[in-house]
Amino acid sequence: MTSIDIHAHIMPHQATDLANGGEWHGYTMQTGDGQNVLTRRGKEAHLIPKMMFTPEQRLADMDSLGVDVHVLSTWTRLYNYELPTGDCLAIAKDCNDSLGQLIKQWPDRFMGLGTLPMQDVNAAITELDRSMTELGLKGAQINDHVNGLPMGEDDFLPFWKAVEEMGAVILFHQSESDTVVKYRSNNYHLNNTIGNLADRTVTYASLVYGGVMDKFPNLKICLSHGGGYTAFGAGRMDRGWQVRSEARATLAQPPSRYLSDFYYDCLTHSEDALRFLIDTVGIDQVVMGSDWPFDMAVDSPIEWLNGMSSITQDERDAIIKTNLAELLGL
Repeated sequence: MTSIDIHAHIMPHQATDLANGGEWHGYTMQTGDGQNVLTRRGKEAHLIPKMMFTPEQRLADMDSLGVDVHVLSTWTRLYNYELPTGDCLAIAKDCNDSLGQLIKQWPDRFMGLGTLPMQDVNAAITELDRSMTELGLKGAQINDHVNGLPMGEDDFLPFWKAVEEMGAVILFHQSESDTVVKYRSNNYHLNNTIGNLADRTVTYASLVYGGVMDKFPNLKICLSHGGGYTAFGAGRMDRGWQVRSEARATLAQPPSRYLSDFYYDCLTHSEDALRFLIDTVGIDQVVMGSDWPFDMAVDSPIEWLNGMSSITQDERDAIIKTNLAELLGL
């Protein structure tokens, strides 16, 4: 049976090719001293070496980790929701085309989740449809919000309707440089270590309280980073639902009722936290995700899972293999 990692990032070849010079939708790359810096309109993004890997180098790294399949998602710095729709869409199409080429060349090793111009719901729906029907992608990776607007707002209901109808898998992953913690502290890498988890929890609440999960019960949504603080905080959300009328305004059932309607990657960085997640949401809802190739990734996800004494072999198999195979329709 195949081991699958749903949380594996990639740069499109149009971006990595900039190391040889040139320009791509306003992006250029500065190189030197082993450093690669992607630049657009004065904004710089430093690329770690593995982000510049060729497909062959990635495959060799996957083999060394015992990972058979990467479900590829474009680096979140390329969401570009703040750009005009046309500019964002042109970049997204190139990114998705790049994924499609890799999937076509290595269909047994790569799958893909596209990137979308989420600032324009109709354009996002059209590009999601193209990505799936023409390129063979399985869905999309999107941010927790669009320029501050959470994804449970009514503006996005047509998107969620289309996602359900297409059977698309949606992976939530924050934009790397912009989480809710950014506005409180830019120190100690808290924007990532706390912010990623906080953003995912807000997304869960937005989709549940916003009625998205009631309106579209067959959605396939995966919350990266173990869903953040969602499982741990569900009891407090339930208490609010019990005692506060505004928390019951849109929900006939407590918020925790929806925990098992989502999928969660296993990226908790803690065996105790993963055990709690499994016990709270159910083993069928937990999948393998490593955050390849970043420093906050699990270096060797299968080895990490195999070393957990509190996780049974059946649970490991479900996380590493069978749950994602079912979610992705393999």
